[in-house]
Amino acid sequence: MTSVLTALLAVVIAAGAAIVLVEAVHWVVKRLGRRSTLLNDLAGTAHKPFLTSVTIYAVQQAVRTYAGEFTGRDVVLHALVLLVIASVAWLVGALLLVLEDVALARWRVDVPDNMKARRVKTQVVIMRRVTIAAIVVLTIGVMLMTFPDVRALGASVLASAGVISVIAALAAQSTLGNLIAGLQLAFSDAVRIDDVVVVEGEWGRIEELTLTYVAVQIWDDRRLILPTSYFTTKPFQNWTRTGSAVLGTAEIDVDWSAPVEPMRAELRAVCEGSELWDGRVCVLQVTEATGGMIRLRALVSAHDAGSLWDLRCLVRERLVTWVFEHRRDSLPRLRADLSQGERAMPAPAVTAPAEDTTTRDDARVFSGAGDGDERAAAFSGPEEQTSAATSGIRQ
Repeated sequence: MTSVLTALLAVVIAAGAAIVLVEAVHWVVKRLGRRSTLLNDLAGTAHKPFLTSVTIYAVQQAVRTYAGEFTGRDVVLHALVLLVIASVAWLVGALLLVLEDVALARWRVDVPDNMKARRVKTQVVIMRRVTIAAIVVLTIGVMLMTFPDVRALGASVLASAGVISVIAALAAQSTLGNLIAGLQLAFSDAVRIDDVVVVEGEWGRIEELTLTYVAVQIWDDRRLILPTSYFTTKPFQNWTRTGSAVLGTAEIDVDWSAPVEPMRAELRAVCEGSELWDGRVCVLQVTEATGGMIRLRALVSAHDAGSLWDLRCLVRERLVTWVFEHRRDSLPRLRADLSQGERAMPAPAVTAPAEDTTTRDDARVFSGAGDGDERAAAFSGPEEQTSAATSGIRQ
């Protein structure tokens, strides 16, 4: 009875001392955390796992040292060892999560120029999931290795590891492919969290990126869940790959008699009068002239995809309204020959209007002021190759 009381007293004292020590350290770190973000996160996140680890370890040492021999001693000590391993893994995971949170805190994603921040956030989120998975797997492995029967089984398992690995690879081919694709997406910078993409004909934003799947928040608040391997095996549109500013079109069909220049001026007035336009591109061109109608395409630019959508709708609405109010005779219409077989009268001679030699920037996409020349250079070949090809043709 005396040995039992001594053991219980030793366990209580060890646990109490561990709690007092941890609380003292927690108080000091919390006080220092007023000036340090890292220490403040440590005080809040690592307190419980640190308290649990130190307390269980102290109890284990007290039982091992003062408990003496009793029935079930080995079982109790083994259980305490397993608890120590689990609590230490919890503590290591908490420390790594604190470091990752500190890394994320340095990069803000709620600012306009957040491309690098979104890339870092994507990589940290993926690494966090990999870290947690690795800690769990290693912890389970270490805990199993504390059983003598499992250690003996491990030798035979390693002997047949080649066959087992082949079978596992074949059975989990899709899962492993998604895991590898998730790591590839995280570090290849092909897609990031908050990127605006078009996948499966849907326009949305990358809401969540994991090792196995990617969640896309579609513009109407639906969620499209795709495996990570989709983004490494199939083409998709990334509207924010190098920047959030994008171009968009608004097309309308009008009669051949529609005056293009006044409509071009109206487009310029719409863009300059809207806060949605970023001031880069405002162009109106005739892209088709078939079927008795001409198609006018208004090309405009905006800071982001959401603003571009609203600007396109505004441009389309204002141009349609202008045509209806000012040139109703230019609305699309069908023409029919009602001469009933009579010889058609010759068309009156039309004098060609004088050629307009002035250059209008809002009538050109790949030339003129603004970034038209820069856009043309981006879609043209190297100058040396072009010159060489031209000289070869001349010869």
